[in-house]
Amino acid sequence: MSAPRFRFAMLVAAALAIACPAAAGPLAEAAQKAEEQAAAGDTVGAHETIRKAFDAFAATLPFSIGKAVFVATPPEGYGMYEERPDNRFRNSEPIISYVEPVGLTWKPAGDDKLEAQFTVDLELLDGKGALLAEHKAFGSFDFRGSVRNQEVFARLTLNLTNPPAGDYLLRYRFRDAASGAVALAEQPFSIVP
Repeated sequence: MSAPRFRFAMLVAAALAIACPAAAGPLAEAAQKAEEQAAAGDTVGAHETIRKAFDAFAATLPFSIGKAVFVATPPEGYGMYEERPDNRFRNSEPIISYVEPVGLTWKPAGDDKLEAQFTVDLELLDGKGALLAEHKAFGSFDFRGSVRNQEVFARLTLNLTNPPAGDYLLRYRFRDAASGAVALAEQPFSIVP
């Protein structure tokens, strides 16, 4: 393309970009509405507008793992945990994981309630990737409520009996019961003397 034609094409593209701004999505529209509600003193309405928009958006997300960390003590609730400073465990120490699944499928459960369910399979691998142990349905979780709660977590505790010192991989396979979708949480760790 010649230089004059290229410059003309760039000018047309720039003019179109200025004349046709990108359309805002439902979250941006809800945020603007919520800001207007809050400015008018309707904080409860603003909160509800954002919550409903986020619920609708979250329902479109694929099932995945948002966070998987080792924790020092059992978590007390969603986001209420103390992350371990490292992934090194002593022989008899419980291995506690805090995991947040994202994109759960919520289904009607009667009585105007919604329900989401998932199971967790466990696989323990050595440092070279060889499977040492597995347990299907190591954990099973049911959540029921009036809204599509997005603040969902799983506390998973693994107790190993006299494992040799070395490197390992803990793999949790999360399975959304309603959709059948699978998401993996992989956590490398070491057993130290």
